[in-house]
Amino acid sequence: MAVSEHIRKKLGNVPHKPGVYLHKDRFGTVIYVGKARDLRKRISQYFQASRRLGWDLKFNALVEAIHDFDIHTVRNEPEALLLESKLIKDFKPRFNVSLRDDKRFLMLKVNLNDPIPNITFTRIKKDDQARYFGPFVNSSALRNTVALARKQFNLRGCRVFTPGEADYKHCLYAHLKHCTAPCVGIVTREQYLEQVNAACNFLEGQCREMVGQLEVEMKNAAAAQAFEQAAELRDLIRDLQDTWKKTEKFTRVPYTLPLAIHPEKDLCELGKVLGLPAPPQRIEGFDISNISGTFAVASLVSFNNGRPDRANYRRFKIKTVTGQDDFASMAEVVHRRYARLKKELTDTSSPVKELAPAPTANAAQQRPQVGFPDLIMVDGGRGQLNAACAELARLGLEKIPVIGLAKEFEEIYIPGRDEPLRLGLNHPAVKILQRLRDECHRVANSYNAQLRLKKISESVLDDFPGIGQSRKAALLKKFGSVQRLKMATLEQLAEVPGFGGKAAEELKAFLAARTSETSGVTAKAEGL
Repeated sequence: MAVSEHIRKKLGNVPHKPGVYLHKDRFGTVIYVGKARDLRKRISQYFQASRRLGWDLKFNALVEAIHDFDIHTVRNEPEALLLESKLIKDFKPRFNVSLRDDKRFLMLKVNLNDPIPNITFTRIKKDDQARYFGPFVNSSALRNTVALARKQFNLRGCRVFTPGEADYKHCLYAHLKHCTAPCVGIVTREQYLEQVNAACNFLEGQCREMVGQLEVEMKNAAAAQAFEQAAELRDLIRDLQDTWKKTEKFTRVPYTLPLAIHPEKDLCELGKVLGLPAPPQRIEGFDISNISGTFAVASLVSFNNGRPDRANYRRFKIKTVTGQDDFASMAEVVHRRYARLKKELTDTSSPVKELAPAPTANAAQQRPQVGFPDLIMVDGGRGQLNAACAELARLGLEKIPVIGLAKEFEEIYIPGRDEPLRLGLNHPAVKILQRLRDECHRVANSYNAQLRLKKISESVLDDFPGIGQSRKAALLKKFGSVQRLKMATLEQLAEVPGFGGKAAEELKAFLAARTSETSGVTAKAEGL
């Protein structure tokens, strides 16, 4: 394989630092994500002809497909592992096998709204007003750090949601003086919350002086020839350093999505075959995604000068269509998009805009205002195209060019033309429409999957300590919904397999606390 001049120049600028690299094919699609302690050495190995005889068929295919690569440097190898996992889940490259599942690294969760807050482990971050720490790569180091935090700040380690007098009698944490026992009123809830907040600061890595204190104890133990104790302190120091090192949170990685080698030429060809007066600089594409009529959503993807313009992507939940009706769904989304855009562009003197708050520092949340596109593309054939054209005509925007792209043979449907255009799969105009359509498809499907996952994980039962899928399924099978479960009596809960006696009492207390918390939030929102 001959190395292109473009790759040769990029290799010369790759630093000898840890990080993540992304290999791309000639269409700009990410085909492989990897990590390295030394990016320069690792990436160079892909393009050394002397190594080729030792490659297997899969690796040969990967190297042959590489047209370009990107890198992202990090501070150390564990951060590279976290970033690699995130990017593989985002892009799902076809040459990656590991890390493509939905498994996440461990995080810590502290919900200060619980009656007696506790440090718990979780892998999914929810929007529940709790404090989260992580993710962390080394789970054993994390568990040792949590054990130290509980001992240092006298926090409870019991799994009971709301411990009481009976739990205190059998509590090792209280008898060993590791917990101040707020469950029996030895300290007030306010005093206990101060301990929890101090532990949260510790988990954020703000108590660095503890490492110095442990190092002094380790040296004293070694001087006294207490070598086992010194070794334990040494391991604990290492665990603390590893845990704090991994509290770095990765923001969304700025990355350019698939683009062509010469997008300007592709746009010129597209303008010619469609008979447009000029190449379409900005194109907006639509796609519908649903599963048997449920979780129906749509995506709007914008390409500017042949390149993805992510600031102007939009996602829609279908509101007026019941069942599986892609034509009606496309009509709804096109109408909503351009009715709003028309209003924004014409209603420039609205008093609401004059009273709008000043721009905040978070510029990422401010959507830039754009004009009407030069071309609209809908994913589908004649039916989707007719639905979009009808809505544009209702809005008085029938002059905007609109086309449909049918997936099976990549046929281009044009209003007023009986037969679709068949340009062939290698035509530049088809290539740029394919990239736009595939990006629409990706955004719509990911939004659909996100909604389904959220629906599955929404259950309040997920926060009940120690509950598994089988016990949760048994509860929902008997009562039908969480709302009916909250209304169940203690005797009814005890009839469910796995919830006899104490477990039923704990579940009842947990549901009552969650109901009270929800009522308080609702009352505050209504100004009561």
